[in-house]
Amino acid sequence: MNSNKKTARIAGCIFLVLLISGIFAEFFVRYKIFVPDDIITTAKNIKDKHALFNLGIVSDIIMSTAYFFYAIFLYFIFKPVSKTFSLVLLSSSMVGVSILCLNTFNQIAASLLAGDGNYLGAFSQEQLNGLITFFLKMHINGYYVAQVFYGLYLFPLGYMIYRSGLIPKFIGVLLMLGFIGDIINFFNFFLFPKSEFILLDYVTLPADLGEVSLCLWLVIMGIREYKLETQIKSSTI
Repeated sequence: MNSNKKTARIAGCIFLVLLISGIFAEFFVRYKIFVPDDIITTAKNIKDKHALFNLGIVSDIIMSTAYFFYAIFLYFIFKPVSKTFSLVLLSSSMVGVSILCLNTFNQIAASLLAGDGNYLGAFSQEQLNGLITFFLKMHINGYYVAQVFYGLYLFPLGYMIYRSGLIPKFIGVLLMLGFIGDIINFFNFFLFPKSEFILLDYVTLPADLGEVSLCLWLVIMGIREYKLETQIKSSTI
């Protein structure tokens, strides 16, 4: 196995860790704890399922760490294709990782407020519930802010895949469409939060399909050999 294929498969395995940890935190933790528009039940769930909630925080940190290393591997894989776009990919990913890590503190704050520390006696239960809700809402908003830089990582990645032929071009197309979908989702969340346009529920689907396809391709197939013309073109971009 050549070194490029090995590097690509390592990147795919890292992204698999990212996917598993992210899915676990979202669907096996937050979906079981958060009750929309019911702050009392949500706060009680966090308190009653404190260990599970904290496990979700750990899972989010694992996801962010995997994202950090995944971006570095992608940078070296696609640097021969385009130095500029691979640097954009790396930079936007690092900013996104930083936001995700900082955003974790909102969950940690909610976890502390739902704990049994003596200092919490200064707050009434109603105040605690309100503060927990505030930090959980901050956490949701933080995810959408990170989504901007997540989208900015998708476009150069999709472009380099499409341009190089190292990976099937349809995956590159999905990732570039995913960039558009993520940006639309960001603006919709902050500017049109009450919008009920049904297509907006599926606007991030191309990104999801593209990333899952990329992950499976990297793990199973790796990447194709670099073409000479690809290496020559990379020196000018």
